[in-house]
Amino acid sequence: MKPHRRHFLQGSAAALALASAPARAALQTLRAAPSIAQITSRNGPKTPVWSYEGSIPGPTLRVPRGATLQRRFENGLEQPSTVHWHGIRIDNAMDGVAGLTQDPVPPGASFDYAFTVPDAGTYWYHPHHRTFEQMARGLYGPLIVEEPAPPEVDHDLPMMLDDWRLSKDGSIHPSLGQMHDWSHAGRIGNWVTVNGNAEWIMPAQTGERFRLRFINAANARVFRLGLQGLSGWLVALDGQPLAQPKPAGAILLGPSQRADVILDIARDVEEALVYSVEQGEKYVVAAFPVAGHRRATPLPAPDALPPNPVASAEGRAPDHTATLDMRGGAMGQMQEAMLDGKTLGIRDLVREGYAWAFNGTAGMPDTPLVSARRDEVIHIRIANDTRWPHAIHLHGHHFQEIGTDGSYGPYLDTLLFQRGETRRIAFVADNPGQWLLHCHMLEHAAAGMMTWINVA
Repeated sequence: MKPHRRHFLQGSAAALALASAPARAALQTLRAAPSIAQITSRNGPKTPVWSYEGSIPGPTLRVPRGATLQRRFENGLEQPSTVHWHGIRIDNAMDGVAGLTQDPVPPGASFDYAFTVPDAGTYWYHPHHRTFEQMARGLYGPLIVEEPAPPEVDHDLPMMLDDWRLSKDGSIHPSLGQMHDWSHAGRIGNWVTVNGNAEWIMPAQTGERFRLRFINAANARVFRLGLQGLSGWLVALDGQPLAQPKPAGAILLGPSQRADVILDIARDVEEALVYSVEQGEKYVVAAFPVAGHRRATPLPAPDALPPNPVASAEGRAPDHTATLDMRGGAMGQMQEAMLDGKTLGIRDLVREGYAWAFNGTAGMPDTPLVSARRDEVIHIRIANDTRWPHAIHLHGHHFQEIGTDGSYGPYLDTLLFQRGETRRIAFVADNPGQWLLHCHMLEHAAAGMMTWINVA
């Protein structure tokens, strides 16, 4: 199948009929539909949202490593949708990317997802059709794949960070699709929530140990997390264990990135906090009021989490090298780009809804950035020649960043680029299929920052 940008808006009638076919067996459902949520403060107005199974976030899906996850996605929305299982090295047909791996599921229809989860860790699920709108309205949820022998903790909690742009009456602000957002930093909200709660609080005791699984589900906001009254270790990024736990300090999370931390409540504190920093100011995102003692002697430092079976490209020469140049956006230097095989000036691109380009092409190209055979090694040099940060996400694989000294970093599926940065990644293309590579600032992707790789 040759992907094309219009495929992200419409699918074949045959595939849609198949998606609507009667069920052969009863499966647990994951239904997307309108609902109401208390996004603002406890006494504030309620917000009409879109959600999975009526909750923000959607239900926490927990499965053991190596298990098969099955869900029947039911679309109760007014527009087509899909489910993308973010970070899972999944079968390509189950990846949920409308126009590339499946046709969008129309309103009133369903689609059965079934796949094996090869890696333990923190993952999540969300739509991949009109993602900039559907996620901004609340469609996302955590997916936790459990280790055979998880570390000892008192509480294991997904912490889905999001921001919402709300009107005074609590409704979602109608500025979805606004070109100013698409060409600048993306849709930045005015309410920040953890697990759908703007005032997330959990009572705690001295010496209590938490595993917090931070997931940045915001359309575009970068969170700069800090800890107060909590001490511990960073143990995983993007679901993949670090070789050794590191002291937990400041945690930078771009959109779609995850970080697992194991933390103890410090002694002699009345309240422990997780906060974020923006423009030098701190604001609290999660609070742990402390009363009583769980244990006088802290638990020992955790061992490294068991590694997942992810192939490393370290020590192997690349079979393919590629460059991904980001251009465009407000205050950028992009004068023109290719769109549907035609060269358009920036004003014509904006009229078509595009403001960004990868390698001079706006939107989904007909040919892949790289075409590789299974188990070949790919190196990609990625350069951010724009005035804005970008979170570049690869589907179906985890990669490693190659440092300037040639060292290989931890496994990731998303890499946050500050403006002007150039970095290199490497990975083994061991998962066959057509895999999306895009900016997870969702407005940036919708406005042109998409490409794909092919693994035969």
